[in-house]
Amino acid sequence: MNVQLPLGVQLRDSASFASFYPGQNQHLLGALKESRETSVYFWGAAGTGKSHLLQALCHEKAEEGRRVAYLPLAEPGLMPAMLEDMDQFDLVCVDDVQHVAGKEDWEVALFHLYNRIQAQAARLVISADQAPSSLALGLPDLASRLSWGLVFQLQELADEDKQAALQLRAQARGLALSDDVAAYLLRRAPRNMKSLFALLDKLDEASLAAQRKLTIPFVREFV
Repeated sequence: MNVQLPLGVQLRDSASFASFYPGQNQHLLGALKESRETSVYFWGAAGTGKSHLLQALCHEKAEEGRRVAYLPLAEPGLMPAMLEDMDQFDLVCVDDVQHVAGKEDWEVALFHLYNRIQAQAARLVISADQAPSSLALGLPDLASRLSWGLVFQLQELADEDKQAALQLRAQARGLALSDDVAAYLLRRAPRNMKSLFALLDKLDEASLAAQRKLTIPFVREFV
């Protein structure tokens, strides 16, 4: 696939739109997959799936033959100069932009990247943990640019949707997760999806090693 990544960063193979349970986020998924807007900005709390969606979009567009770049700003050691040639890509995904808010060199680089991408009719998709107006940006022009395109809040899943999301992720891993076991996990484990998915990964590995199905007595050993 034609994807540019910072050294040491990889897209997760499991990151796909099919493995993301949308809940109340259907409009965001539609915009990511189908919109021709120059820019899309979406924001949400930790563990709501921002990185998953960006990586899923990168996978999908790269498989269509598009030139794609993914830049996770939470990674250490990244430099603003990395943005200089990214307007050559069809799609640029910038993850966790809040990590560079207030850093003048990054803000200026992002501002110019936005302008170059708009001129090239390419596409820029940005994620953050808060709305553009709430970011601690020192460059007013960047704040306005981030609000020009489509802006969405990534809604957390309702309690009734978390079980469906957990079972969808288990199915993608080839793991049988019954309603009873899924409900047990939701009662006993931290309720944010990032923690639940991490626990599911752990249970998958343990069940393979023990050659046992996921039952409540087995799961109880890990929760």
